[in-house]
Amino acid sequence: MSSVESAPIRMFGDRPVGSGHPVYVCGEIGINHNGDVDNAIRLIDHAVHAGADAVKFQKRTPEICTPRDQWDIERDTPWGRMPYIDYRHRVEFGVEEYSRIDEHCKQRGIAWFASPWDTEAVDFLEQFDLPAHKVASASLTDDELLQKLRSTGRTVILSTGMSTPAQIRHAIEVLGSENALMCHATSTYPAKPEELNLRMIHTLGREYPNVPIGYSGHETGLQTTLAAVALGAVFVERHITLDRAMWGSDQAASVEPGGLERLVRDIRVIETALGDGVKKVYDSELGPMKKLRRVRGIIAEAGDDSVTEPIA
Repeated sequence: MSSVESAPIRMFGDRPVGSGHPVYVCGEIGINHNGDVDNAIRLIDHAVHAGADAVKFQKRTPEICTPRDQWDIERDTPWGRMPYIDYRHRVEFGVEEYSRIDEHCKQRGIAWFASPWDTEAVDFLEQFDLPAHKVASASLTDDELLQKLRSTGRTVILSTGMSTPAQIRHAIEVLGSENALMCHATSTYPAKPEELNLRMIHTLGREYPNVPIGYSGHETGLQTTLAAVALGAVFVERHITLDRAMWGSDQAASVEPGGLERLVRDIRVIETALGDGVKKVYDSELGPMKKLRRVRGIIAEAGDDSVTEPIA
């Protein structure tokens, strides 16, 4: 059995994700919509145009996810100064908004899912038939959340930023590996190239041979995400935005519509170019071989049924 045939596969709806299958590209909208569902719809449309496979959101229950001592702290927001807890509510979508998102994604033929930050958010998202759930790096140590996600039976993507090897190992033990896909990540916004440590994709692959390995990037530019694909990432996630100059903490580490289009295009070129690792002589090489190879050698040429006998 080849390594591709034995590689772990996870299902995202009816899509297999893993080695030997097309890289699954997810545009992370997160909260870059700034509480405006029309912005979310525009980002979905840009993701469709770029050829992405899915978009992702973040879902929180503000009173659970916001520390109580921060609720009343005044913050500058696009709607003026307001208590932080009020801001958290302003950027959260409810049933009405997500129902519109769900219907729009179905119409446009693109999947969507989200990172729930608490168990109530999991229950909320379970109203919809999603292909997966995502564990944000910040939630990797939340055993209660991991157990809740495991109970859904859905594919769960685990981001590993800001986490030690021991914490990652424990998270996989709690979550279970049978439905897990793991993403290497560095949780800095934006992340510096010297801190991306892309070789961790291979390290995680060796440590967790039964778990597909992807990449969740927070850097600026596209080159390093493409390098992650060349290193074997089977799932790629990048934050997307309408404009990197928009208000919001994630905008600067996000990819604008034109960048997302180039990213998907180049990922498809790279995955085609990677091939299967089996050396062969292509038909397209036979002409150049005939023209350029001066010495045929003692081993038969490609396409030559005769066998050249070794010189005695």
